[in-house]
Amino acid sequence: MKKRSKINKSNDSYEVRLNKFIADAGVCSRREADKLIANGEIRVNNEVITEMGYKVKPSDEVKYGRKLLSRQRFKYFILNKPKDYITTVDDPEGRKTVMDIMQKACNERIYPVGRLDRNTTGLLLFTNDGQLAKRLTHPSYNVQKTYMVELDKGVSKENIEKLLKGIELEDGWTRFDKAEYGNNGKNHKVVLVTLHSGKNRIVRRMFEHLGYEVQKLDRIAFAGLKKDALTRGKFRALNKKEIGFLKMVSKNSSTKR
Repeated sequence: MKKRSKINKSNDSYEVRLNKFIADAGVCSRREADKLIANGEIRVNNEVITEMGYKVKPSDEVKYGRKLLSRQRFKYFILNKPKDYITTVDDPEGRKTVMDIMQKACNERIYPVGRLDRNTTGLLLFTNDGQLAKRLTHPSYNVQKTYMVELDKGVSKENIEKLLKGIELEDGWTRFDKAEYGNNGKNHKVVLVTLHSGKNRIVRRMFEHLGYEVQKLDRIAFAGLKKDALTRGKFRALNKKEIGFLKMVSKNSSTKR
């Protein structure tokens, strides 16, 4: 089969680079897709394509070996993450990852949006919508998260005020947007906090700075989504209303604080 190396230059606004098309189809990453293209393993309209930057039109037929590829649809899921799971696609140490739970959610390659550390439980979003994921995790968009924090001792009102005004840690000043006691204000060992900072382990570090030990940390809301009755270790797809709201939040949260 004759190898084609010229880049097609159609003005079709729906064209997409071949390596992205392959990645979107769930075959591999873009970098790995470049290797497949270079090795002549990808055919477009039954022609081997080796040119980096080649663009695929909606009407094109793309094959990897005998497999016909198609661009995936965007998928959105939330998981109530259990303790002792790593928020990563894979772990070289062989520890349990959130993808062990999500691997059968859909055929598309979905990824966790942001991170929850190994000992933190609660709401975790998964999607293959890269643009949305970027907006939801970029600091400039100020997307809010809410956590239920269980501590080793009651938190004083004075320290609640400090958490709201701001605390200087080794990586700068950080504050909670909201902080209130649990059980309608009766339980001072449980604090509900809302923040938009995306700094690593920020909730634990803020309480530890004031002399408290976080015994349990559970994210109950993210970007307007709530886990509600979703039980630990279970996941579900978002409905159209939730997806629309999520996109609205990501667009309207870009005003810097």
